[in-house]
Amino acid sequence: MSEDKLTPRKEDFSEWYNQIVLRAEMADYAPVRGCMVVRPYGWALWENIQQALDRRFKATGHVNAAFPLFIPMSFLEKEKEHVKGFSPELAVVTIGGGEKLEEPLVVRPTSETIIGYMYSKWIKSYRDLPVLINQWGNVVRWELRTRLFLRTLEFYWQEGHTAHASEQEAREETRRMLDVYADFALNEAAVPVIEGIKSQSEKFAGASMSLSIEAMMGDTRALQAGTSHFLGQNFAKAFNIQFLDPSNELQLAWTTSWGFSTRFIGAIIMTHGDDQGLILPPRLAPLQVVLVPIYKNDAERGGVMPVVERIARELAAFRLKVDDRTEVTPGFKFNDWEMRGVPLRIEIGPKDVEKGTVAVARRDIPGKAGKAFLPQENLAANVERLLAEIQVSMLQTATAFRDSHIFDPKNYAELTEVVQNGWAFSWWCEEDACETKVKEDTKATIRCIPFDQPDGTGHCIVCGKEAKRKVYFAKAY
Repeated sequence: MSEDKLTPRKEDFSEWYNQIVLRAEMADYAPVRGCMVVRPYGWALWENIQQALDRRFKATGHVNAAFPLFIPMSFLEKEKEHVKGFSPELAVVTIGGGEKLEEPLVVRPTSETIIGYMYSKWIKSYRDLPVLINQWGNVVRWELRTRLFLRTLEFYWQEGHTAHASEQEAREETRRMLDVYADFALNEAAVPVIEGIKSQSEKFAGASMSLSIEAMMGDTRALQAGTSHFLGQNFAKAFNIQFLDPSNELQLAWTTSWGFSTRFIGAIIMTHGDDQGLILPPRLAPLQVVLVPIYKNDAERGGVMPVVERIARELAAFRLKVDDRTEVTPGFKFNDWEMRGVPLRIEIGPKDVEKGTVAVARRDIPGKAGKAFLPQENLAANVERLLAEIQVSMLQTATAFRDSHIFDPKNYAELTEVVQNGWAFSWWCEEDACETKVKEDTKATIRCIPFDQPDGTGHCIVCGKEAKRKVYFAKAY
């Protein structure tokens, strides 16, 4: 890792982000433009995200499966809105084994079509429902403008696909899984999110309704952090997903899909990071604690290392690393682990050995304010307490930042100013023309129509007509 300082966030947020991803060894650029290599540190974070989500999926009755990477082109053409929405982003295989294929194959951008086909084979009776399947995998979307984690040609994700006997059950599933994402974001990632409905222009291609969780990044831009789609009977009609109901009558199934990707790693970086590097939430951090022994010579090392090794054993329940590198200074190590966002650093030198103490430094509180001395006795309990405090503090900090950058503009002119450095929470008449005007004038879009709405009605911030719901306007990634 370079000892050069990061570009400050206020100076160039985009460059700060790119530098942090590379220097913290989260990811690197692949030889194919727009693709990324996720490095071990970044993948360890993704594994922790996977495990936290997978537990939640299984607790709600879902099971994992795997579906093919290649999808016949004709499958995507069965659902007109779906193929129209994805056609500019498709990677298509026309040659296989040295010969031209009879039918081109699409490298999956999402799996509604192939899974719809399989569900039509598996579902015959109401007794076969619901089908609650999730898959972990990768997808390819030929993006023009890419950025590590946030938008790449190939990315990793999970996509859930369910089929139900009734519309109500499918709608409940759509909301349930969005709530799962929100619970994960808040309680594991310390990222405060707003749940809501996407406008018609922003919904998933082929869906009847799309829900999303929206998060504010450190530059006040919005990031769509997870989506859940009520597909209605659109894909059931396209792929003939039918079942015999209890009256022995043939019915079309109701389906949903929902997805959450490595883009959320970008959300964690941009929500919590500072000018020293990453700040990772303890529940997800690849390393929760780093132990740094400090000594000047072999004699001091001989006194320090046995204590370090003992403490490492006592803290074995945590994700921990002992940094015993001899080729770099303690100062370099401190900066290195700060860059990587390790929540808690523990330093042990000769004086600590003598006093029976350790020096601890919290990553979420920079400088001297985040440092303290703790007794070696009962250290595991103190570490557990500190990690819990860091987790809570990170959510509070991120929430306070978000809330201080959400505004309620009084008129359209004020809205155009507000969205340059924040979000506008405003009434909207729900007409496309007003949504389009905001986008053309400011580049801000409707992030969601939040579930949590004020009482009564108001007037559209754009045209002044009566409006029943408020929405969040913001510039987004």
